[in-house]
Amino acid sequence: MRKEYVMGNSAIALGALAAGVNLVSGYPGTPSSEIIETVGKYNNGSVHLEWSVNEKAAMEVAAGAAYAGARAMVTMKQVGLNVASDPLMSLAYVGVKGGMVIVSADDPGPISSQTEQDTRMFAEFARIPVFDPSSPEEAYIMIQDAFEYSEKYHTPVLFRPTTRVCHAYASIECEENPQPKRYEGFVKDSKKWVIFPKLSFMNHEMIEKRNPQIGNDFSKYKFNTVTGSGKKAVFASGISYAYVKEYLKDRQDVMLCRIATPYPFPEKLVLPVLEKAEEVLCVEELSPYVETHLQRIAGVHKLPVKVFGKSTGHGKLSGENSADYAAKIVGEFLGDKPSEDQIELSDMPQLPIRPPVLCAGCPHRASFYAVKKAMAGRKAYFCGDIGCYTLGNAMPLDMTDTCLCMGAGITMAQGLYHTDHDAVSFAFVGDSTFFASGMTGVVNAVYNEADMILCVLDNSTTAMTGHQPHPGTGRNMMGDIIEKVDIIKILEGIGVKKIEVVDPFELDKAVAVVKECAEIKGVKAIIFKSPCIAITKPSGKMNISEKCIGCKKCIKEIGCPAITFRDGKAEIDKSLCTGCGLCSSVCPVNAIGGDCNE
Repeated sequence: MRKEYVMGNSAIALGALAAGVNLVSGYPGTPSSEIIETVGKYNNGSVHLEWSVNEKAAMEVAAGAAYAGARAMVTMKQVGLNVASDPLMSLAYVGVKGGMVIVSADDPGPISSQTEQDTRMFAEFARIPVFDPSSPEEAYIMIQDAFEYSEKYHTPVLFRPTTRVCHAYASIECEENPQPKRYEGFVKDSKKWVIFPKLSFMNHEMIEKRNPQIGNDFSKYKFNTVTGSGKKAVFASGISYAYVKEYLKDRQDVMLCRIATPYPFPEKLVLPVLEKAEEVLCVEELSPYVETHLQRIAGVHKLPVKVFGKSTGHGKLSGENSADYAAKIVGEFLGDKPSEDQIELSDMPQLPIRPPVLCAGCPHRASFYAVKKAMAGRKAYFCGDIGCYTLGNAMPLDMTDTCLCMGAGITMAQGLYHTDHDAVSFAFVGDSTFFASGMTGVVNAVYNEADMILCVLDNSTTAMTGHQPHPGTGRNMMGDIIEKVDIIKILEGIGVKKIEVVDPFELDKAVAVVKECAEIKGVKAIIFKSPCIAITKPSGKMNISEKCIGCKKCIKEIGCPAITFRDGKAEIDKSLCTGCGLCSSVCPVNAIGGDCNE
């Protein structure tokens, strides 16, 4: 054994390796991305590792491995589980042979997501078990248990860390030289692996009979615990358990019940607590999941216990919990007096608000500005997508009218065109997202004769989630150099007749291309190609000369964070400037120029 100080996501990866995982697939999405990155760091080539093109593909690759008896893990964030839900719902009925763990990282807040979706609810919907770790140390052990339960009950299982578990750090004892599991291989059996209505009918009944058995098994699971005694009880799950535990410390005058496996619910563990307690409080994030199950059990068994939680105003309906917030609601529930050594924070100044913005030198800013300039005075719709370029909605660009989910901008632009032929409809998508979920939308546009302009913002990486490779980058997670998948050839194969490639920093040329495409009917594509500033070395800095007239056009037009205003003149922050030159294209008096290699 060796000791490592690691992030929660790394603990999950190391736990999976200790469990003998044979294959890991996934799609990058904060807060889950570092899991696959860590497997890659420690992989000696014996584990197949891949960034799949999207979560659905990742789920199906992992399922194929699990059918063969291999241990497989698939990673994503909570909204990615929606993309993978089609195979997951059927996979729950078919089952698996080898252990299969689906890591779906939830993001209460939400900090970097579109939604506050609760994977515990998805587990119940899919009728498969879910594990809910409260710390990196537990995540390391619990992911190994998840593989064991998956194989014991021949079912995929969900593993639900949240952002504060994924990104926390801790010291863990981990295996020195873990080896992948030996497995039999795929055994043909169409009665088992081919999903027909009759098979689904029989397996559905089996699942409903099996799940109470898993719940009983979970009632004895080492991370489902009850401590203390008394007439009051606090139930907690996930990171909220750590917060409550920190407040209660070693108190024995209150029962603390920890739910580490929310589904199937460990009723045999919970029932004695509800029978003894007069009042219980549920502390959890997102849905009132544990609370609802406690109310159900109390009702079924006609127990007089009072259940407090989100439904009674004793918990947030959205957003994260914190140690301070958990201490507040638990303290009020127990009737504790405020601690005398509690630090008064009410008079502290508020932290400055720093909204997210496109980086200085980001090529997406130039792409948006070119389209905006080309469409000045014309009616146009700008459909955005999920990625760095979602920030195109910020002023002064104001170039994102819609943003729903990955790939939706392409198809939503078609819907806007079909309802308003007078406007020019644009869809912006990144190169990684194009491969993940954009191609079918383009097929739909060509097939249904939409009139739209597809703008592929190709910065040669998956920027927002940490610069992971994708099919267009020429490398994969096994370390192989592979032939790049060509977006132009894909578009030509789909039937897009007009395809232009332009560097967005060549502003005049980019504007001319947009104007030309706007005059052509049908589906057109403009690939704005320029690498992400985080993966390229800046070539120089920009300077502002004495010719500056203080008009602020460079600030008001493009909103680059490297441009400030002082003493009536624009000023370049050299620590942020990358020398992209977009501001020089905007200046009406040519006061901005480059000075090479500074």
